[in-house]
Amino acid sequence: MENENVLEVKGLSKQYKKGVYASQGVTFNVRKGEIFALIGPNGAGKTTTIRMISTLLKATEGDAVVDGHSILTEPDKVRQSITYLPDEAGAYKTMTGTGYLEFMAGIYASDPKQIKEFVTRASEISELGDRLKDKIGTYSRGMIRKLLLARAMMPQPALAILDEPTSGLDIINALDIRRMIKKLSADGMSFLLSSHNMLEIEYVSDRVGIIAKGHLMEIGTPDELKEKYQTKNLEEVFEKVVLQK
Repeated sequence: MENENVLEVKGLSKQYKKGVYASQGVTFNVRKGEIFALIGPNGAGKTTTIRMISTLLKATEGDAVVDGHSILTEPDKVRQSITYLPDEAGAYKTMTGTGYLEFMAGIYASDPKQIKEFVTRASEISELGDRLKDKIGTYSRGMIRKLLLARAMMPQPALAILDEPTSGLDIINALDIRRMIKKLSADGMSFLLSSHNMLEIEYVSDRVGIIAKGHLMEIGTPDELKEKYQTKNLEEVFEKVVLQK
């Protein structure tokens, strides 16, 4: 039977000096077509874990397997299987939207036919229509975020890693981005995302992992976690898990 886990994280740790861990023994998986949110307070080890999975940081202990490839022994294969969109990502403001997508497609692919397919796919995902003909410098923050998300999705990665996907966006643009993510997930793409917006996490995620002080403390669906901690929302679950002794 084919492994349905796109990502398997096994005891992943990052030690910066003896006895001092940014994250320790983190273990979870992400299934095909699943949206898994990894959440935690600042300094909890969330970003460190994401960067190890993305091969931007080397793990001290443990491993993570992305689409069958180890981050330790096959980092190049892992990078071909993922896309990583950090919170601070930007685009070239002097380019048009289409020009930017063509430029980025040329990095992902070398075959002209595949480049054209990537640009067409990204154009559809972005839902920016005729505005793709305009320079990115004229775009709103929400439009830029849609363009960046479309760029990240164009190669149809096995796993999309998104850090604060709707940070700084107004409600309408944030809803658009969340719907884009849910639609792509329904089409079979897997997501690992991080956000401080608990409303967003509760709306978009299939399962949630809560990390605190470098350790993964809880995993479950939003409803399972709310029931376990007898709370009305995920914010209260977060508070109870993070502050527990």
